[in-house]
Amino acid sequence: MENNNLTSIKTFGELKKAKYKSKNIKEELRENLIFNLKNGINVFEGIWGYENTVIPELQKAILSMHHINLLGLRGQAKTRIARMMVNLLDEYMPIVAGSELNDDPFAPLSKFGKDTVDQMGDETPIAWVHRSERYNEKLATPDVSVADLIGDVDPIKAATLKLPYSDERVIHFGLIPRSNRCIFAINELPDLQARIQVALFNILQEGDIQIRGFKLRLPLDIQFVFTANPEDYTNRGSIVTPLKDRIDSQIITHYPKTLEIGKHITRQEAKVKEGQKTVQVHEILHNLIEQVAIQARSSEYVDGKSGVSARMTISAFENLLSSAELRALQNNEKTAIARVADVYGAISAINGKIELVYEGELEGPTYVAQSLIGKAVREEFLKVFPDIEKNKKAKNSVNLYKNVVEWFGAGNTLDLLSNEPQKDFLKKLNSVTGLSDLVDNIVGKVTPAEKVFLMEFALHGIAEFSLISKQQLDEGLVFKDLLDSMLGSDDFGLNDEIDNY
Repeated sequence: MENNNLTSIKTFGELKKAKYKSKNIKEELRENLIFNLKNGINVFEGIWGYENTVIPELQKAILSMHHINLLGLRGQAKTRIARMMVNLLDEYMPIVAGSELNDDPFAPLSKFGKDTVDQMGDETPIAWVHRSERYNEKLATPDVSVADLIGDVDPIKAATLKLPYSDERVIHFGLIPRSNRCIFAINELPDLQARIQVALFNILQEGDIQIRGFKLRLPLDIQFVFTANPEDYTNRGSIVTPLKDRIDSQIITHYPKTLEIGKHITRQEAKVKEGQKTVQVHEILHNLIEQVAIQARSSEYVDGKSGVSARMTISAFENLLSSAELRALQNNEKTAIARVADVYGAISAINGKIELVYEGELEGPTYVAQSLIGKAVREEFLKVFPDIEKNKKAKNSVNLYKNVVEWFGAGNTLDLLSNEPQKDFLKKLNSVTGLSDLVDNIVGKVTPAEKVFLMEFALHGIAEFSLISKQQLDEGLVFKDLLDSMLGSDDFGLNDEIDNY
């Protein structure tokens, strides 16, 4: 319901003449959701991958007028969903002007609101609150107190007003009473101490709050939305059973179920700076970034209970753009072209976003990140180029990779530096016998920039399938013959056998 015309109303009497009907927040959410569904309006725009899972469950919870708990691993848009629920509220809400608790003039809650309406009647001044101001949020941390959430007696106010502590007027209300007629979200609910969770029991069920032993009957009108990570149930805390019983609907969130959905999310959320909008990024690179997250979620080195946030792919993509931009700036090039090697430049973004198990800690975060990228390259390589093993075994088939492998087998090496100018980069790739023909035979006609990218991508794929060696250097990558690499060093590069588990 849009109340633009109502905001000119300044008194309670005018509000009654306009035949304004007051309703509680859950009715408000329900009615506006029904209106949006009937008119084909998507309130949760930009939430990808939940169309057939989370969103229908959320809609049913709102229609049922339930308190909601969104349960899922980190980076699954739980907080975003809670914040977007504000779009289901009326645009403006009338309150008794000056009220701390957003008092409804038709049913004031606080002593201030009741006294004002009793004394002034139809002349009671009205203020209007926009829906954007009707969402409050608190991150549950171990130091959160009852006073923070519910309130406490203010001794200074009591002394100033010369009132006893039992008088409601000496109470300093916490976040929850101040969220009356609003959506109130508590993030990471299991991190809230059990005794604080207990304090929420009556608020969710009966509307009672207790402050310093004084019982107040405040029928608060609040839509509660909680978020929780199942990891918290075992590692840090838990939701106490009576509180879980009072939360009507628990909705399970999840990671993107397809690579395409992951790409949509990353493209939408990545902060692309003005100078990066012209960076040329091949679609395979978008796939690689998402594939790293997919591989991480099933890796034996990564703690699956902790999850791999969508923030990892977003940060990695932003780093990839910055790597290409930095190279173009260093070489004074007008066009920045992203390379496969730039994915390795995003390792710093990957490292901070994955929680390793003990074996992963032993291997080291950088090695694990390199291994995940290698797995992603192998997965995407097979979508473009023929399977190397099948190609070798197929009868009467031409070994498409033979010339490239033999070039390295003849003792040639290829150093691809991170800051290499594009023209030098192309010259080096063209020096590899058979590499250009491989791309022409498999992919066909493409733009010059695409061909350069595919030639580099082919090299990475051939290395990941252990036909040649690939080693990481501080300044870039070096490709060489696999046998020569094994005989010349104890470091077998990025394509060690452990990558093939």
